[in-house]
Amino acid sequence: MNPAAILSRPLASNATQQNVVLFRIYVGYRSLLSVVLLIMLVSPNTRQLVGALNPSLYVIVALLYLGTSALLLGSLAGTWRYNQRMLFAVFLVDIAAIVLMSDASGGVSSGLPVLLVITVAASAVMIPNRTLATLIAALSVLAILADSAWLILRGVLDINALFPAGLLGVLIFGVSLMVQFIASRLGRAEELARIRASDLYNLQRLNEQIVQHMQTGILLVNDRGRVRVMNQAASQLLSPGYPILTEQGRQLADYSEELARQFEQWRDTGLHRAQPIRVAEQAPQVIAHFRELQPGAERETLVFVEDYSPVTQYAQSLKLTSLGRLTASIAHEIRNPLGAISHAAQLLQESPALAVADRRLADIIQQHSMRVNQTVESVMQISRREPPRPEYILLPEWLPEFVNRYLDTLKQEAEITVDCSYRDLLVEFDPENLRRILSNLLDNALRHSKMATGRDVARIEVMLEFSKHQCLVDVIDQGEGVTSKDQSKLFEPFYTTVQEGSGMGLFLCKELCEINHADLHYCRSSQGESCFRLSLNQRAL
Repeated sequence: MNPAAILSRPLASNATQQNVVLFRIYVGYRSLLSVVLLIMLVSPNTRQLVGALNPSLYVIVALLYLGTSALLLGSLAGTWRYNQRMLFAVFLVDIAAIVLMSDASGGVSSGLPVLLVITVAASAVMIPNRTLATLIAALSVLAILADSAWLILRGVLDINALFPAGLLGVLIFGVSLMVQFIASRLGRAEELARIRASDLYNLQRLNEQIVQHMQTGILLVNDRGRVRVMNQAASQLLSPGYPILTEQGRQLADYSEELARQFEQWRDTGLHRAQPIRVAEQAPQVIAHFRELQPGAERETLVFVEDYSPVTQYAQSLKLTSLGRLTASIAHEIRNPLGAISHAAQLLQESPALAVADRRLADIIQQHSMRVNQTVESVMQISRREPPRPEYILLPEWLPEFVNRYLDTLKQEAEITVDCSYRDLLVEFDPENLRRILSNLLDNALRHSKMATGRDVARIEVMLEFSKHQCLVDVIDQGEGVTSKDQSKLFEPFYTTVQEGSGMGLFLCKELCEINHADLHYCRSSQGESCFRLSLNQRAL
């Protein structure tokens, strides 16, 4: 391989920082050595050991050596990238300086050539290319042998001086090869450690991403009930709308007194019976499980918080499936006698000889027959629920048209206003499902307005909630509203607060909203009016 190509090759990035530290140590040693060599020349106790043959050469070389060390020390303050060419030049200067000072002091007998062992060892550590490191060792040995031969020719040394020079050469080669082997092993170990550290870091980042994007909320809680760490799902379930960084460090009781009570009970008894918790009035129910992270003084605990809604929805789905099968199997048996009862009541009403009291009884039979038939129809609609067929709907145009058609089908006069100030508002929804939802909500709104005020009045308001990227469609009535005790039962099947209702209308609306990725809940309007709010989430916008 071309030596020039080897010298021009920069150090590997992972070795650069390590070599910077080693080079600084070596420059410090080099500077200290040059100062010591000059002191040895002027000290009365060591003056005879150095510079005996040529004091002027010794002084000049020692001063130049000290000057190069000063230059190298000054360069350490800059952002200098060290490479093999620079290191090779530094080590060549060291070899030349030590050999010249050894020549001025009497050669091998002065003991100065032994310093080349440190230079060769340093080159074996800092130069990763083993060829260059071996070349420096070879140049050191050749320089010692050449200087010894030169002194022998001059008569300063005898022929026996070649033996210690040869032994020193063997020592230099041995040190170079041994240090190269050790440095190579250490380099491979360091590279393996670096790879393992990188893998562990990547694995840690992967675990963090998995934990943060899990649907299950995870909290790390200490023995005093303080939350140390929580993931994004836990923040959304326990404190929606707040940044996750502001939530860490709070007490469990700040989120829910019931959650803190369950945690205390589990910590004291080791037993836990999972019960659904609602952290806020409009928040979904959650269920918590506790696991001790590791036994010890800290007794840190992992709290797993899950949304209980899918469980209740699945149970509700099973109930409705069973209900649908039951209804489908007995629908024929119910409708036939129901039709006969309704037909008989109609015939009684047409009889001229029927007394007024009996005519009233016939009306009651007719009304309740219609109510039973409506209940059967609602259950059948739910049991054979089909997937939605969403379309883009321009609400400012679609809502007035729907209201006009709805008013045409009513048998009484009613007043329904639409308030939508967004001209280009598009939503993605099944038009037939939206029509059925709003029809049921308007039926409910007109009925309760009339019960409270004697007038059939309702209002539809459309708003945008930019923080949650939602479109809100409010159906507002003038009724007295729903008590807090009854709000949790509003969307349960067969639950009704009026005698004429079947208890299936709101439940059917809720089901149709869910299959269209929307939400329906009861709330109060900004003016305190009774309101059912249809929330279209981001996927529907």
